[in-house]
Amino acid sequence: HCNFEFDLCGWKQDENDDFDWNLRTSSTSKLGTGPATDHTLQEPSGHYIFIKSSFLRMPGQKARISSPVLSRRNKNCKVCGGVIFFYYHMYGAHIGSLIVYQRTMTNNEKILLNLTGNQGNFWQHKALILAGDGDEDFQVVFEGIAGKGPKDGIALDDLTFSRDC
Repeated sequence: HCNFEFDLCGWKQDENDDFDWNLRTSSTSKLGTGPATDHTLQEPSGHYIFIKSSFLRMPGQKARISSPVLSRRNKNCKVCGGVIFFYYHMYGAHIGSLIVYQRTMTNNEKILLNLTGNQGNFWQHKALILAGDGDEDFQVVFEGIAGKGPKDGIALDDLTFSRDC
C-alpha cells in the first residue's frame, strides 16, 4: 500500500519518458491545478503524486512511474491474478490521458486501463485485475500524458495491491 505521505514507497520514475510524476500536497499547489485535498487524509497537507500540463510540456509528452516487481511464482498470484486498487483525479477542460499497464520483465506491456479527458473534480476509485499466465514477474506502470490545458492535471493516491502477489 502506498499513500505517498512519506515517499514513493518503492515506486520508481521510468527513464524512458519525458517528465516525472511529482509528490505534492494541495496546500503547495496553485489554485485550479489538481485536487483540493489528497484522498488518504482528506486534508490539503496530505500527499499524492501529480502531473500537470503546462507551457513547459508539449501535449502528448509522457510521465511514467512503475511499481516494485511483483512475483507470479506465488501460487495465489497464479490462481487469483491479484488486483491493484487506486484513486485518481483527472480534472480540466483539456486534460490528457491516464494509461495503466501491466509490464513483464521482458518489457511486454498490456493495457489495463485507458482514460482520456475530464473525469470530474473529485477522487474516483478503480480496481484492476492483474491477469496473466506463466511465472514471469511483472510491474504495474502508470502513464500520464500531458494535455493542452496549462491548469489541467492528473493525480494518483492510495495505490494498493491485493496480497495475492
